[in-house]
Amino acid sequence: MKFSNNYIFYPDNKALEKAVEHYKSLVSDDEATSANADNRVTVPDNFIYTRGNFEQHRYSANVFTNACNVLEATLTEEIRQQSPLDWAATQNSLGNILSALGQQQRNADLFNKAIACFNHALEVFGQEDSPLDWAATQSNLGSALQALGRQESDSKALKNSIDAYSAALLEYSRKETPQQWASVMFQLGVTFHTYGRLLKGNRTFQKSVVAYKNALAEFDADDYALELTTTHNNRGAVLHHLGESEENPERLEEAIRAYETALTVCMEQQLPFHLAVLCRVNKATAQGVLAELTNNSVLADEVADEFELIIECFPHVLQPLCLKHCEEQLSKVQSLSLN
Repeated sequence: MKFSNNYIFYPDNKALEKAVEHYKSLVSDDEATSANADNRVTVPDNFIYTRGNFEQHRYSANVFTNACNVLEATLTEEIRQQSPLDWAATQNSLGNILSALGQQQRNADLFNKAIACFNHALEVFGQEDSPLDWAATQSNLGSALQALGRQESDSKALKNSIDAYSAALLEYSRKETPQQWASVMFQLGVTFHTYGRLLKGNRTFQKSVVAYKNALAEFDADDYALELTTTHNNRGAVLHHLGESEENPERLEEAIRAYETALTVCMEQQLPFHLAVLCRVNKATAQGVLAELTNNSVLADEVADEFELIIECFPHVLQPLCLKHCEEQLSKVQSLSLN
């Protein structure tokens, strides 16, 4: 079946930020300063949290290329023999930088190089000797495989991503490492959702819902507002598709409630306004599906009003493809209300 378009969010990538800091520690002060995050936003990028785990956010465009060159130059056999743990840590950093370049350029070869880096790191970081480094590397590997699988619609890469994240959870626990545990649960939710769309598999969607529910147990609005918003929104997105697949109104109603919660957290915690608008687009899209499934012309009228409001009041937030989506959904629900 053809699933509705909806928007999932990706929070900040702490491992990528750590990789950039690693690079900065290896270069001169001037070069390090030029790699600092630039918080001066001249042209708002309202879809920056929708493009994947390796979005550069505020870093300058050339920072990853420079970082890649510097990190690669340090990966000598001599360093591996003298300081294997440092060598493995550098492989981890390089893998994240290559993944960022791969996402930026939509280049599968760069993702495969990143995956090789993480596997090299795992030659040194053993589960018994370096359990947390091993788990972090497995998580990084899972993210690179997830991004590759999403880009290439590659079910094998997505299955391998699930395996890597599941391996990380052998060492990460809710009790001992709650933040890392919740982050991996979140990423499993994303991967199961993407995998389920390829497989048209309701069971895989259900696994995604459970993974997101687990992540929600550790994210609170005060300390993890962005993570909480993204998790509620993304849980809504997979329930949305599960409802379509099952033709189940209750699933769609649950998706709508999840979107509403994401919107509430977003507004109360004063997160970037465009995230709230995209939550509204997702919610209205799910309501449109529910109206069609239940033949509810009253709901269809309400959804039409919502899409008209979004198109009229927030054109500066919507990119062309999102605006087109809203216009198509508006036309669809208008035809439902006429029937």
